[in-house]
Amino acid sequence: MKKTYGVCVGMLAMGLAVLGAPVSRAAGEPGSAAETSASIPASSTSSTAAPSAADLRERIEALKAELAGLNTALADVASDNQDQGGAPPATPAAGAPAAAAPAPLSSPSITAPLSTAIPHEISAGPFGKLEVTGILSGMGWTEGDYTPGVDTPTHYDISNAQVFIQKTSGWWQFYLQGGAYNLPAIGTGFLRTIDTMNLYGPFATGYLKLVKGNFNVEVGELPTLIGAEYTFSFENMNIERGLLWGQEPAISRGIQLNETYKKLTLAFSWNDGYFSNRYTSLSGSLAYAFNAANTLSFVGSGNAGTAYIRKVTGPSPTPLYQNNSQVYNVIYTYAKGNWMVTPYYQYTNVPSNSITGQGAHTNSGALLANYNFKHGISLAGRVEYIKSSGSLTNGDANLLYGPGSSAVSFTVTPTYSKDGFFVRGDFSIVNAMSFAPGFAFGSIGMTPNQPRGVLEAGFMF
Repeated sequence: MKKTYGVCVGMLAMGLAVLGAPVSRAAGEPGSAAETSASIPASSTSSTAAPSAADLRERIEALKAELAGLNTALADVASDNQDQGGAPPATPAAGAPAAAAPAPLSSPSITAPLSTAIPHEISAGPFGKLEVTGILSGMGWTEGDYTPGVDTPTHYDISNAQVFIQKTSGWWQFYLQGGAYNLPAIGTGFLRTIDTMNLYGPFATGYLKLVKGNFNVEVGELPTLIGAEYTFSFENMNIERGLLWGQEPAISRGIQLNETYKKLTLAFSWNDGYFSNRYTSLSGSLAYAFNAANTLSFVGSGNAGTAYIRKVTGPSPTPLYQNNSQVYNVIYTYAKGNWMVTPYYQYTNVPSNSITGQGAHTNSGALLANYNFKHGISLAGRVEYIKSSGSLTNGDANLLYGPGSSAVSFTVTPTYSKDGFFVRGDFSIVNAMSFAPGFAFGSIGMTPNQPRGVLEAGFMF
C-alpha cells in the first residue's frame, strides 16, 4: 500500500514538474524561483532509489508555492497594464506567432495630429496586393480685410476628395494620388477647388518606385524635399500653409534617389522645380536621426537653368521669381510622447538676370508645435517671421508684400479626431510689419493685418 502511494505521489510530482518547466522558461528572470526549479537535476526524479513520501510531499509543496508565485506576478502585470489604460497581454495559441497589428502607411506623409486610415488591401492580379486609403473633407472660412472684386469675406468648398493607391512590397512599387483638393494658405486670397485642380491636375502626385535594400529611385510627380510643411491640408498641423511655404516648391516632376544608412537619410532630385516643365532644378536633403525623438535636416534646391514660367490659362503653379530662386532650410524635429515640435530656418535668393530684372532674397523662420491631449483632442500652433530685401524704387523683385516688406503670422489649430473622423479649426492673423503701398490687405492694399477663421471636417478612410 505504501509502495502504491509512493508511486502515485511520484507521478504527480513529475506531472507538476513538466507543467512548471514551460512556465519557468516564460518567466525567464535570472535568479528567480523558476530558474532554481529548472536547475533541479533530472536524476533527482529518475533515481533507481525511490524517494521517501516525506521528500515527495516537500517537493510538491515547493512546486505549488512556485506556481502560486508565478500566478501572482502575472496578475500584477495585468493590473499594471489596466492602470495605464492598456489592455492585458493577449495569450496566443501554442506554437502560433502573435499577428502584427495593422498600421497606417508612410505615404502620404502626415504630421501630427491626423493620420491616414488603416489601409484596405485588395488583390490586383499581376500587380500583387495594393493598399488603398483616402480622405473626404470640406471647409468653410471667413476673413477680414479682403480685397473687394478679387475676394469675398466668406467661402466654403471641398478641401479634399482624394484616393491613395499604392503598392508597398517587392522590388518595384508605385504611389498614385488622385481626386479633388484645395491648397489654402494664410495671407493669400481664396481659390476655388475646381480652379486649384488646374495647378497640378486631378492626379497631383504619382510615381514609380524601384527598391533595392535601403536604396530606392522614384520617377514621376514628386512631393518637394523643401520646407517643413507638406502640400495638402490634411498632411499638416494647421489647415492653411504658412508664409514660408509660399516661397517653396510644392510638387515637381522628375527623378529622386533616396538612400538610408544607419541614422543618415539622403535624397537627391533632378526635377522641374515649381512645376515649370523645364528640367533644370536640382534639390537634395540630408537628415540625421540622433535617436527616435530628435532629427536634424539640411535641405537645398536651385534652378541651374534660365528663367521660365508656364504659359497656362488661369492660376499658375510656377511663379516667375521663385522658380529662379535658391532655397535653403535647416529643420529640427522633436517627436516624443504627446509632443511634436519643429523649428526651422529658411533662406531664399532670386538672382538678377535679364528676364526677372533685379533679384531679391528672404530670411525667415518658423516654429510649429502640436500637443495631443486625451480623448482625441489636440492643439497645434505656428508662428512665423519673414523679411524680404529690396525696394520699390529700385525695381527689385517682389517676394512678399512688395519689395523690402516683412511680415509675422500666428496660427492656432484645435483638433478633435475619432475613428477616422476629424474636425478642426484655424484661427490665424497675418501682420505685414512693412509693405509697399498697394501690396498689403484691404480694398486698396493699405491695411497691415488680415485675420481669418477656417473650419475643416471630414473622414480618413
